[in-house]
Amino acid sequence: MKILPLLTALPIVLAASACATTTGTASAAPTASAKLAAADGSARGMATVTQAADGLHVVVKAMGLTPGIHAVHIHTTGQCAAPDFASAGGHWNPTARQHGKDNPAGMHMGDMPNMTVGPDGAGAIEYHIADAMIGEGATPLLDADGAAVVVHAQADDNKSDPAGNAGGRVACGVLAAG
Repeated sequence: MKILPLLTALPIVLAASACATTTGTASAAPTASAKLAAADGSARGMATVTQAADGLHVVVKAMGLTPGIHAVHIHTTGQCAAPDFASAGGHWNPTARQHGKDNPAGMHMGDMPNMTVGPDGAGAIEYHIADAMIGEGATPLLDADGAAVVVHAQADDNKSDPAGNAGGRVACGVLAAG
């Protein structure tokens, strides 16, 4: 009997078959990304948004900024016209709330934590926005006029409406699907 070679080959066949079925049916989560730039067009980092069952997961990695604490927000319009990036509009606020996590009537869906930038000019934040979708549902991030990620000159006070006294806009990036 040649049972031993058959038993040795069986786990390999089963493993190959399992790989074929799981990788062929998996679909990638929807994403959006933005290249952050200063008013002069110089690179200031990257923002990525990934849709998950619990909402949006946002990662912002910045460079070339002044050391200190900077507000970071998602803004309602997908435009970043220099020099002041006012074209990005106000904070993304599809639920019509006031600004800031410490505001009893807040917060905007585009309000995110402050980012600490080190002496090397680099900083990063990761944040979760519950009950939001990239492009469908009741609160789509990428609606008809898009969205942008904006880094501000100062820290957000997390309560002052409409923008948290965060100062000027020093970097901006238009979010694009994919």
